[in-house]
Amino acid sequence: MTAAFLEHVNVTVTDPPLVAQLLCKIFDWKIRWQGEGLGGGYSIHVGNDTSYVVVYSQGGKMKAPDRYRTPGGLNHIGVVVEDIMTTEQKVRDAGYAPYSFGDYDPGRRFYFDGPDQIEIEVVSYT
Repeated sequence: MTAAFLEHVNVTVTDPPLVAQLLCKIFDWKIRWQGEGLGGGYSIHVGNDTSYVVVYSQGGKMKAPDRYRTPGGLNHIGVVVEDIMTTEQKVRDAGYAPYSFGDYDPGRRFYFDGPDQIEIEVVSYT
């Protein structure tokens, strides 16, 4: 029997194509599927062969929640990379500002706020 693993997380965004394009560019991911989502919305599944992020919208102007204060809200998405320096440069090249750099046992990390102020943690264990 295989141990349980996280397959995907689904997050509401204002512009799914924009967020999907950013995730593909920074993390070398691919679009696994896209199409009609719940309630007439639109979803894009972006990731690799084993896990992905669903970026979803019903359209219109949506206000981002006050993360870390909204029960059930998304605090951040953590992504493991092999080369944290290259990924940091990709984040900067995409126009985002990395922050909260840290070395900790067993790795290194930084964060950045992407579209809709979705916080993304980038971690390397190498």
